[in-house]
Amino acid sequence: MTTSAKRVTTTLFIFILLLFIAYKPYDQPLYGDTLLKKLFMLYSYIFNQTLGMVHEAGHGVCYIVHCPEFIMVINGTIFQLLFPFLLGFISKKHGNIFGYFIGLFFVGFSMQYAAWYISTAHEGLYISAENSFLGIDGYHDFNYILSIFNLVNFDWFISGLVKFGGYIIMIYACFKMWVLAFVKKE
Repeated sequence: MTTSAKRVTTTLFIFILLLFIAYKPYDQPLYGDTLLKKLFMLYSYIFNQTLGMVHEAGHGVCYIVHCPEFIMVINGTIFQLLFPFLLGFISKKHGNIFGYFIGLFFVGFSMQYAAWYISTAHEGLYISAENSFLGIDGYHDFNYILSIFNLVNFDWFISGLVKFGGYIIMIYACFKMWVLAFVKKE
């Protein structure tokens, strides 16, 4: 990857991070009042739907190999976080450290949506179709998981920790991309 490509990509990711902080797409409807917000919400929607498919694939694996219920339920989120990490890890393994930080950025992005999902655990064991990725009433993973540990009433706190961790990872990844693009000489 050329230095110019790294600089453009880094600038784009920093811009996405700032927009993410400003618009918090998991808290808002899928439309915006400005062109910039509309484009960002569309980007977030596409990425969230991709994460949703990966999340559901994690559950699907357990339908095939017959995992215990707890593993089946948590496996969706594990896949959702593991997928961008593995893409970054594969990039790093092939000598592309910059690609690793892009993957890491998306781990943080994914954690933001996991945090939103955790924050709704108190709403009950079932998710209404309007809040479901699949568009149908569904099972709420984190209501089940937090209920096992008697932590449903602390979903707001756990969600806050995950959201904070996601922001730290996104900021760290952007910082490291910035160092590789603008500071480190090749």
